[in-house]
Amino acid sequence: MTQKWELFFIRHGKTPANSRHAYLGRTEEELSEAGKQELLERKRKGAYPKAEIVLASPMKRCLQTAEILYPENKVIRIDEWKEMDFGDFEGRNYQELSKREDYRKWIESNGTMAFPNGESREEFSGRVLLGMEKTCGRLWLCGGRQEGRAALIVHGGTIMALLSAYCGRDYFDYQAENGKGYRCSLILSKKEENKMKIQHFGIEGTL
Repeated sequence: MTQKWELFFIRHGKTPANSRHAYLGRTEEELSEAGKQELLERKRKGAYPKAEIVLASPMKRCLQTAEILYPENKVIRIDEWKEMDFGDFEGRNYQELSKREDYRKWIESNGTMAFPNGESREEFSGRVLLGMEKTCGRLWLCGGRQEGRAALIVHGGTIMALLSAYCGRDYFDYQAENGKGYRCSLILSKKEENKMKIQHFGIEGTL
């Protein structure tokens, strides 16, 4: 038996830190009023498909986005989908960091070095992929059908980690603006008890 899913990866709405182009990882920050209005306007224009299942990072900005876009759905929280820990760069933007030697070294590494007192991309991607394994199990159990649609309200880093892992290309090729994202297709089959196998994962378009 297989299940076919449409997945809608949606980056959370804009926060004050996002407006400053600052690194926003483990800090809990609410959506800005402008961010809420942008989501509502895009929703009014039909940008967000209907979904039977909604999954999200447990961070406040993602849960608020889910409430705005899918108020009638119960949200399944995936802890592994929290944003990357930016360590000492948290809350700062390029202008504030540009004179730091450790930041220049991080830029020169194409973002592969670990953030000072934070996570590396490898550590972060491994965590996010574990969250996807958990999600596949949840989809299988929640589906009870041969096909369905799920909205995944997450962070920009989460989207980049997942799509680069499953679809190839560079991590930064999958950057998404706040409130936007990707429409993907997923085919699951049952590998063993409580273990799902991804037979197909592909990008169908943008949101």
